[in-house]
Amino acid sequence: MTAQPIRVLIVDDQIMVREGFSVLLNAMPDIEVVGEAVNGREAVAKVAELAPDVVLMDIRMPELNGIEATREIVAAGDRSKVLVLTTFDLDEYVYQALRAGASGFLLKDASARQLADGVRVVAAGEALLAPTVTRRLITEFSKLGATAKAPALSQVGDLTERETEVLVLIAQGLSNAEIASHLVVAESTIKTHVSRILVKLGLRDRTQAAVFAYEARLVTPG
Repeated sequence: MTAQPIRVLIVDDQIMVREGFSVLLNAMPDIEVVGEAVNGREAVAKVAELAPDVVLMDIRMPELNGIEATREIVAAGDRSKVLVLTTFDLDEYVYQALRAGASGFLLKDASARQLADGVRVVAAGEALLAPTVTRRLITEFSKLGATAKAPALSQVGDLTERETEVLVLIAQGLSNAEIASHLVVAESTIKTHVSRILVKLGLRDRTQAAVFAYEARLVTPG
């Protein structure tokens, strides 16, 4: 049986961006663009209506920006994963979007292959995209989180020693396979650890876990 294509909603106030991404993604046999939105308010409505797998979300938009739209989508419990679009790889708004619940970010000048791969990665639940770049962004802007309320130490204390170790490696941008290799255990074991970490900390995905690790000072920016 043929797998269902990954359903994507494109959110951007620039028609050329929406049309360009739509053409690139619809050319992929495993991806289908199911809708477009011109601002955050319309994006929230379209997510509720269409239930896309992935939302490509611009940040700077009229009526409701991408950060607030992401926060509303996550708060509503929608299964859609948000992939933030940005012009700059070091954009303070991207960090705010990650804290709001976005699953990762992608540069608007990404190639067709990078765009498609990014959608696939997020849809599959491997939330940290382009670890070297995303880790740099989270590291840089985790400093902004210093003014925010740090995660309760009791939450960190709920983790076992191995779970804490896995959480730190997630924050460093390692995939499940890489963590398994590093710790010399089966990848299925790491998947179990990751699931338990997310449940114990009340987090949505790996990106949220990485942000938590930085804000809890388990990993220090450097």
